[in-house]
Amino acid sequence: MVRRNDSRRAALVDASIEVLAREGARGLTFRAVDTEAGVPGGTASNYFTNRDDLLTQAGTRVYERLQPDGATVARQRSASPDRETYTLLMRELIGRISAFRTGYLALLELRLEAVRRPELRAVLTERVRADVEANVAYHEESGLPGDATAVRLLYLAFNWLIVEQLTLPGVFTDAERDLLVEAAVDRVVAG
Repeated sequence: MVRRNDSRRAALVDASIEVLAREGARGLTFRAVDTEAGVPGGTASNYFTNRDDLLTQAGTRVYERLQPDGATVARQRSASPDRETYTLLMRELIGRISAFRTGYLALLELRLEAVRRPELRAVLTERVRADVEANVAYHEESGLPGDATAVRLLYLAFNWLIVEQLTLPGVFTDAERDLLVEAAVDRVVAG
């Protein structure tokens, strides 16, 4: 039985995210992942049973890397539950996602690929639904203004804002983005 190295597996999955973001799903091959990771040819095929396995693990890894660190979570939990805090949380969220540009672009590629791959669609649907529900639960526990519908509406609005920022960054300046975030929180939460 082949013994596998967890850090090498993580490096291969991270490499697959980079390949997905740069080349799209059609460019994601074991050879491309090996090259991106700087490992000998054939390494990725020893770690993943097939391309679907690699796609699924890439999607999982993107979500892992997008999670806030412990200090950010602690700061958020200790902040007062008001609209200003909500706006700051949303700005931080958008900033964190935008900082991992290749991860979000890879996730978009995975979503498109999921249209053609039912197993990947099932995994992504479960993951995204769980993420949305975790955000709703956090919101309700934190006492922030607004309700579950507000969280879902902001999720939908900000996902497209992030797509705009990462694919066509000239559409909105950073200052315009910040104003849009503030206006969205104000209108959705107050509405």
